[in-house]
Amino acid sequence: MIENFEIKMKFFVGIDLGGEDHKVCIITEGGDILCRSTFAHSGAGLDALLNWLAQSTGPDPCAVGIGMESPRGVMVEALLERKYSVFSINPKQLDRFRDRFSVAGAKDDHRDALVAAHSLRTDRPCFRRLVPEHPKVLRLRELSRADDQIKEELQRAANQLGDFLRRYFPSLLTLCPGADERWLWALLERAPLPSQAARLTLSRLQKLLNQHRIRRFSAEHLHSLLQTKALPLAPGSGEAIAEQVMLLLPRLVLLRQQKSELDEKTDQLLEEMASDENYPEHRDVTILRSVPGLGRVFSATVLSEAHQALTDRDYRALRGLAGVAPVTRQSGKSRRTSMRRACNRRFRTALHNATAVHVQYDERARRQYAELRRQKHTHGRALRGVGDRLLALVISMLKHGTLYDAERRKVATVT
Repeated sequence: MIENFEIKMKFFVGIDLGGEDHKVCIITEGGDILCRSTFAHSGAGLDALLNWLAQSTGPDPCAVGIGMESPRGVMVEALLERKYSVFSINPKQLDRFRDRFSVAGAKDDHRDALVAAHSLRTDRPCFRRLVPEHPKVLRLRELSRADDQIKEELQRAANQLGDFLRRYFPSLLTLCPGADERWLWALLERAPLPSQAARLTLSRLQKLLNQHRIRRFSAEHLHSLLQTKALPLAPGSGEAIAEQVMLLLPRLVLLRQQKSELDEKTDQLLEEMASDENYPEHRDVTILRSVPGLGRVFSATVLSEAHQALTDRDYRALRGLAGVAPVTRQSGKSRRTSMRRACNRRFRTALHNATAVHVQYDERARRQYAELRRQKHTHGRALRGVGDRLLALVISMLKHGTLYDAERRKVATVT
């Protein structure tokens, strides 16, 4: 990471970000409070904050260090644009620093700003210096996070549909347990009740399956399933549930469409980043996507959530962000290791899923996974071990600027 603890700063600023307003405190290098104020979370409020900051500390932004919890956002971008040195700290660490100022545990926003300023003055190595990010990285992060949100909403809606079907039409779940396939939604749109579905002809069912390219079961099998006896329900119960299903189906279709559009935009942006020579790390995208298992989701996640660690080729920071670096606790003769919980959850999930696919294609990764399982490790622990080695592979490839070579991996020995 880009760190320079030798910078001579005369002023230290702590900012406590809020939903409606932000508390700001400025202290001198001797620890005295220079001034403090509150600014609204608006365009005018942010302009007023920047002007007040310049008037209070002088025209030289290099003499000012600014500490806060958030590592990104409009406040960070505005301050970096003005050439200020901005540092972020984990909220959990800042909470520990707060104990210096209040043994009783008192807390308020003005004190939090003061704690951030004093902590930056006295314990700057605990902070991480922030740098401006490329516009494409910012857009990639927003697309990647929107994709995760859409997936969660789609899964939630599909689960809700599954619950409805279990109440009045459970036979369909034998062919689609997740209730998340388009052919099922199309079938329910045409015949939401079991009695209506039983009247669908074989030719219509065949057309529906052909339209959605379903070949794992035949139209005859589906027709036979729809003819089975329905659940005995109270009069009007099935119709009431079917009405809720009909309200839910348009939402499912819309979410699936939005998911497809986001996937397409993410692919296009990754292609642009790989071919844009004005983007400093354009070669990284090509290298990442050459590794089997590291597809669109992992590439977009690591490039946006761990961009600085990837740019610095910092393996230690990368494995910490991904949660594959174990946590060791030692006291006297007692020593134990546990799974790292403090990490970037999106990055950890993306690495877990990518590693599961990578094991299927890479012989060395497959051998490592089998060896860890032979040692009685759980599936998740084994995947974390393989994922740790996968990150080391990625960093090595990035350092040497080489693409994935399956033949070199085959002859490599497990260390």
